[in-house]
Amino acid sequence: MLLRQNWHDLVFLHWPADPFQVAGLLPAGTVPDLHNGRTYVGLVFFRMRDLAIGAAPAIPYFGSFHEVNVRLYSRDALGRRGVVFRSLECDRLVPVLAADASFRLPYRWSRIHSQWFDNRLLYRSSRRGTPDAEAHVWLEVSGAPLAPDPLEEFLTNRWGLHGHAFGRSYYLPNTHPQWSFCRCSLLGWDDSLVAAAGLSRPREAPVSVLYAPGVPVRFGTPVSLPGT
Repeated sequence: MLLRQNWHDLVFLHWPADPFQVAGLLPAGTVPDLHNGRTYVGLVFFRMRDLAIGAAPAIPYFGSFHEVNVRLYSRDALGRRGVVFRSLECDRLVPVLAADASFRLPYRWSRIHSQWFDNRLLYRSSRRGTPDAEAHVWLEVSGAPLAPDPLEEFLTNRWGLHGHAFGRSYYLPNTHPQWSFCRCSLLGWDDSLVAAAGLSRPREAPVSVLYAPGVPVRFGTPVSLPGT
């Protein structure tokens, strides 16, 4: 086990994406993963808590932060399905620097705020020094359990990420319990992070909106992709 962490109050927004556009943004050795002939871009908001290295205690202060990421869906030559992060907003500078130095993940130092208003959840994110890289979502959560449909299972049942660092593409596996989703309603949203990540800016409402209270996550050791 390489890393331990806990994800809380996750909000997933998804839109269809152009597979040819997506293919040009993926690491070598991977291709767009398709569901019924289509691929997707996700915008995911959550709170990270208790980041820890191996079996060590959780890192105080710097191990807890907000994150907003833009992600794509990938598959490698061994058939492993993963996510590819195009950007990861974070409101702690040290994790931004550490993620870039270790896995070359595209973390960006941002201002992120979240707040509950009874059963309504608000997230706001703005990248420091980049006024056209912002996002917000406003959600009402009923608390009733929700069974994901096949598309939502395809988008959320991901057990690793694909990345590229130091001249090689890699697969970083993770494990966590099965998602528990709650029924929710999208009250409002706006986004320019997807466009800042090199994709077409969403104009229509997302085709999928999900809320999950959270899961504990464990990351294993990265492995290089064949031929890269």
